[in-house]
Amino acid sequence: MRAADAIWWNNPAPYGPAWNKIAETVVVATDHPEVAEAVCSAGADVVMTSDACTSGTERLAEVARQREFAEYGAFVNVQGDEPFIGRGCVAAAAELVTSGAFELGTAAAHADATIFDVPTIVKVVTGIDGRAMYFSRAPIPFLRDGADARARAPLTLQHIGVYAYTRDALERWMALPPHPLEEIERLEQLRPLAHGLSMGVAVVDERPESGIDTEEDLRRANERWAAFAAGGW
Repeated sequence: MRAADAIWWNNPAPYGPAWNKIAETVVVATDHPEVAEAVCSAGADVVMTSDACTSGTERLAEVARQREFAEYGAFVNVQGDEPFIGRGCVAAAAELVTSGAFELGTAAAHADATIFDVPTIVKVVTGIDGRAMYFSRAPIPFLRDGADARARAPLTLQHIGVYAYTRDALERWMALPPHPLEEIERLEQLRPLAHGLSMGVAVVDERPESGIDTEEDLRRANERWAAFAAGGW
């Protein structure tokens, strides 16, 4: 699946029912002509990027450097493998950055212990101030003693794949070398964490939606999209 990564955020209007109440400008960034054609046929804006991009953040940074986005001070990336992400997640992640609380922002939701057995679900642990401490495909926090299961329950957070950045933090991220943790876990957000950038985690009251990581995920996503196109959900 080629990426369609996008939402550029500058001066957000008050939240409302439409996505354009969250972002000043929305574009889809892709390196694939078929994706671009489908997006254009739906009436949305597309920016073509290099096929050398290895992550959504790299793709977004490439677009952020273009002249038409030079005045934008903050950006939000909704990744192409998260097609059903809730608008509240996008708004919450962006608010962490546009409020000045953090230079990077993302979102998570409370989940039950079943996520610990699924490596395609990314977990996150945070500090008291909401700062991300670590992301992992492994079960974190790890339950060393079964008697602590009740204490772990409110700390069980499923990461939601949306990222917000100040322009400066985005450029600093891009200037950093890959980190072994990022490469081992295959999680790009571990690069800025390992190098000391601060990333806030907005815990939202929304059911975490499944990303598309497997063929089974794709099958379910296609079924859900067909139902949506037919007027259901």
